[in-house]
Amino acid sequence: MERQLQKKIGFLSFGHWQAARGSQTRTAQESLLQAIDLAVAAEEIGIDGAYFRVHHFARQAAAPFPVLAAVAARTKRIEFGTAVVDMRYENPLYMAEEAAATDLIGDGRLQLGISRGSPEPAERGWEAFGYDSGDDLSGADLARTHTELFRAAIKGAGIAKADLKMTGMNGRLAIQPQSAGLPERIWWGAGTRKTAVWTAEQGMNLMSSTLLSEDTGVPFSELQAEQIRLYRDAWKAAGWQHEPRVSVSRSVMPIVDDIDRMYFGARDGSDQDQVGYLGGGIARFGKSYIGAPDVIAAELAKDQAVLDADTLLLTVPNQLGVAYNAKLLKAIADHVAPAIGWKRAEVEPA
Repeated sequence: MERQLQKKIGFLSFGHWQAARGSQTRTAQESLLQAIDLAVAAEEIGIDGAYFRVHHFARQAAAPFPVLAAVAARTKRIEFGTAVVDMRYENPLYMAEEAAATDLIGDGRLQLGISRGSPEPAERGWEAFGYDSGDDLSGADLARTHTELFRAAIKGAGIAKADLKMTGMNGRLAIQPQSAGLPERIWWGAGTRKTAVWTAEQGMNLMSSTLLSEDTGVPFSELQAEQIRLYRDAWKAAGWQHEPRVSVSRSVMPIVDDIDRMYFGARDGSDQDQVGYLGGGIARFGKSYIGAPDVIAAELAKDQAVLDADTLLLTVPNQLGVAYNAKLLKAIADHVAPAIGWKRAEVEPA
């Protein structure tokens, strides 16, 4: 019998900054420091995870490991990680060292989401980082090649030939440090059902966001639930021995006061699925959950993908600042998340 994993919720920040009217996050420094402070606040509320999106050539979070290491040092219980790192841009071996070191600082709490990434402002930007994808315009093969080497490195595979004069040994050297358990805490961000099956075959956990880069005409939550079902079937067929984890992302905005109403009270169609084009193909975008807490709690409890996943990542409007987003997370924890079977983690007294 499959083990039922405990439902977890975490926040997902895109790390935007801009000196615009109303922004509480006007500089890169403010974005970075607020990310750390929000993770601390989330732990105090009883939230289970702090996750950060990675983008390049944009005024958003780019290099995740300094922030993740700071979160690791400032917190005791909360999971922390990425959703997701674009592997087209990464040096797999340096990333393996960074990930292991960060995980050790956090005592094994790193949950590292990786993928091919989404469309970026730069045209083939990974080539400016020194990685040539040849005729592969999307860089998908490059991302998977980098991922294969990264995963081998964090498992302790021999990478570099030992210098006999220096080491007195023949053979190959593994990267250091190593962090036990990290290989089982790697997630792949899958935008299609086919990629979800591939993710299971590779033995990685599944991250599925607020959009899928395909559309069959059914509601987003049903399409995503099908993706999860295919992933779990493929996982079972592959014969992996440990239980996989699955996360989905949602935009959830309970309106409890006039400030919430000012920011999110006007309905603009975001409470319905949207179909559009992304990266040259059709995509279906999931709706946002906006309204009175009891109403959106009931709606979220009918979202089959949310029910099927063990982890729900809540996208936060990070430019509204730490205080507002902590208030938002507390409202979700108090009034919305229990409807999907979530229970608040025990919070240690300050």
